[in-house]
Amino acid sequence: MKKVVLITGASKGIGKATAIEFAKKDYNVVINYSNDDAKAQKVKEYIIENYDVDVMLYKADVSKEDEVKKMVGEIINHFGKIDVLVNNAGIAIDTTFEDKTVENFKRTLDVNLIGQFICAKEVSNYMLKEKRGSIINISSTNGFETYYPYSMDYDASKAGVISLTHNLAVQFAPTIRVNSVAPGWVNTEMNKELDADYVKEECEKIFLGRFAEPKEIAKVVVFLASDDASYINGEIIRVDGGNYQA
Repeated sequence: MKKVVLITGASKGIGKATAIEFAKKDYNVVINYSNDDAKAQKVKEYIIENYDVDVMLYKADVSKEDEVKKMVGEIINHFGKIDVLVNNAGIAIDTTFEDKTVENFKRTLDVNLIGQFICAKEVSNYMLKEKRGSIINISSTNGFETYYPYSMDYDASKAGVISLTHNLAVQFAPTIRVNSVAPGWVNTEMNKELDADYVKEECEKIFLGRFAEPKEIAKVVVFLASDDASYINGEIIRVDGGNYQA
């Protein structure tokens, strides 16, 4: 019987790449997204055309508890289980400090941090009954070292994810393994508008001299969910090409 993975924010970027990598490993895939129906549909179509797995699309805002509860319930009704949760959904509202608003700061925390808590809480109800499961939270090196004042709300949310990961690992032990992947710079839509000179400067700080591709992050996520990582728990796995300069 195929395992089932729920990936939030899976219509593009790291989430999309992660959905594809899990499909390669013969997982049935639930693609959660909040806005872009067309992009989510394209991911589903690509996976169905290339892999012999079942794919479910589910539109829900992870920061809204009622929507997450409904989503998880419908996944259980369809598949009967959720083996892996990848908390990937995230936003960034980068502005100068002067332009930052309380509303935008709260929205960033709601999606990036509280959304992960809500999803973990709802999915864990089923994982604990089955006495197995894996949760992988997507954090960022912004959460503990590579700070950017334009992104202080994003940075704060990702620091929270790191703390959340450690606490959930304790809360759910020994039944559910909870780990986090903390990427550095990744070639995603979120970063496409960056100034070319700024990108060059940042690449010079990275030992490998480039941004990561989404699939390079996704492969680490899939590894953490696998039996090969059966003794890894409560860890923050940094995937940044070697970048230790704040």
